[in-house]
Amino acid sequence: MTEILKIGTRGSPLALVQANDVRDRLLAQHRGLQVDIVVIRTTGDQVQDRPLAEIGGKGLFTKEIEEALFSGDIDLAVHSMKDVETRLPDGLGISTILPREDPRDAFISLRAPTLAELPAGAVIGTSSLRRKAQVKYLRPDLEVVPLRGNVETRLNKLRAGDVDATFLAYAGLRRLGMAEVATQLMDPAEMLPAVAQGAVGIEVRINDSVVQAYLLPLNDGETARRVLAERAMLAELDGSCRTPIAALAEFTGPETLRLRGLVASHDGTTVHEVTRDGPAATAEAMGVDAGRSLRDHMGPDFFG
Repeated sequence: MTEILKIGTRGSPLALVQANDVRDRLLAQHRGLQVDIVVIRTTGDQVQDRPLAEIGGKGLFTKEIEEALFSGDIDLAVHSMKDVETRLPDGLGISTILPREDPRDAFISLRAPTLAELPAGAVIGTSSLRRKAQVKYLRPDLEVVPLRGNVETRLNKLRAGDVDATFLAYAGLRRLGMAEVATQLMDPAEMLPAVAQGAVGIEVRINDSVVQAYLLPLNDGETARRVLAERAMLAELDGSCRTPIAALAEFTGPETLRLRGLVASHDGTTVHEVTRDGPAATAEAMGVDAGRSLRDHMGPDFFG
């Protein structure tokens, strides 16, 4: 009897590319396996006229998919890890992390080749509080307005002149075969990425050992360590899309990791940064320590 696995995913072009990548990886590893893709429309996809922070946060991109996991309608869920809450529902877990794509932010503009060269008063479109805060820190003379939607929607608004520039995750552009639309790749020293940006994770029922066994060959240990450090920092800060938080962990040697973290005020006037170096085996502890350090520097009323 042919084993059938059902992958749950959002229906955006990028989400489908990522789900099909997981499907192809599974089929390459397991002869005779059948893998079906189930598209699930999430609240985050349905509500496009308001910032995520106003309607409940990034968990709105995973809630309906997780319900399908619990019900058994799907066997695994494929997520962009930057959209995954740090605390998962009881009974679910991230079993597998794929190799990470380039985590940098892409600046995209028809008016200037770089963020630094945008004229004063130019309008940046982004609904990311992290990007907004870092833009305002670097260029307080720019205006930042909300801009939501999938990649093509945001690019169309840029082309229509609704905004002078925007940012997208370069990883998503690469996966969509659209890397050429990036005007400038932001150096993480200037704009630190979102936690786990560029990483794709697979969520499963933690008691489903059969599915986990199928997924085991797909896990990338280095990416998993990096994401673990970043998400541990985020969890320590109790972070969500309501708070401008950024992090990037990178290997500095075969077994050593450097974690950079950042918390900014919403208006970008104040930025707290932290760096931790240590053995990759201590990734989670590094993230917790970095988060505590940032929290101590912030004080209780940092976000108002």
